[in-house]
Amino acid sequence: MGKKVTVVGAGFYGSTTAQRLAEYDVFDEVVLTDIVEGKPEGIALDMNQSRTIEGFETKVVGATTDNDGNGYEKTAGSDVIVITAGLPRKPGMSRMDLLEVNARIVRGVTENLVKHSPNAVIIVVSNPLDEMTALAQLASGFPKHRVLGQAGMLDTARFTNFVAEELQVPVKSVTTLTLGSHGDTMVPVPSQSSVDGKPLADLLPADKVEELVTKTRNGGAEIVALLKTGSAYYAPSAAAARMAKAVAEDSGAVLPVCAWVDGEYGISGVYLGVNAKIGAAGVVEVVETPLTDGELANLKEAAEAVRAKQADVAEL
Repeated sequence: MGKKVTVVGAGFYGSTTAQRLAEYDVFDEVVLTDIVEGKPEGIALDMNQSRTIEGFETKVVGATTDNDGNGYEKTAGSDVIVITAGLPRKPGMSRMDLLEVNARIVRGVTENLVKHSPNAVIIVVSNPLDEMTALAQLASGFPKHRVLGQAGMLDTARFTNFVAEELQVPVKSVTTLTLGSHGDTMVPVPSQSSVDGKPLADLLPADKVEELVTKTRNGGAEIVALLKTGSAYYAPSAAAARMAKAVAEDSGAVLPVCAWVDGEYGISGVYLGVNAKIGAAGVVEVVETPLTDGELANLKEAAEAVRAKQADVAEL
């Protein structure tokens, strides 16, 4: 049987993710769902008509769904589910401002999806990310390794881009890492960051590195402020699609994601941004990255901040 992926939410983020997944040509079918009647079907029709031009065979299927669970039958048997449903940020909003409204949406969507795809791996991208990932796991009842969130890949990509621009070098020569939460307690890891193998600290003064770290932490808000009517989706969709591809191909790629941490780094019982090996089962293992004492202290602080918020989510 061929591989199938469902993307929930046909907004800019969801539709761009569906397009990337279709163009990879590693799935037989990409299902795009939305509650706006006809929107996912229209987008699917448009994407399918691009197949001969872009040279992919993956079929895109659109499905209008409702809160009562109608329409979800088209998602049945999905290997991977990417949840983008929920409201995006508006200028001046924090990710946490979205908590209650998106919690209701994510819970409802997850419960409807798992009825039809009991063996799927769920990738959550709805904000606030760490909390919504925890909520999707609770709502699905899935083992924790089969529910993960997209955050670290995006934050790391932003950090890498800022370093490359600052040093005017190709992005492929830059390696960076961000852990922690997708938000205020994001933990960029300069000690694991390098350019052509040279430590970042040898190439930039500490205050400049700190400036780029702050820029990374505010990367999403900067885009929201410029767009005024939505949030980022090109880089986020690229990150989510790569994670789905790693699951589909059982690749074992080590990627920074939001995963359940149970003992690693001396932290237990919380969804947190860490490096993890990704395969058909979701998170195969959390990969502990060598950190400085300061970075480890920041990661533990992030874990406690996220833990408190994830406890609140269980009630929503």
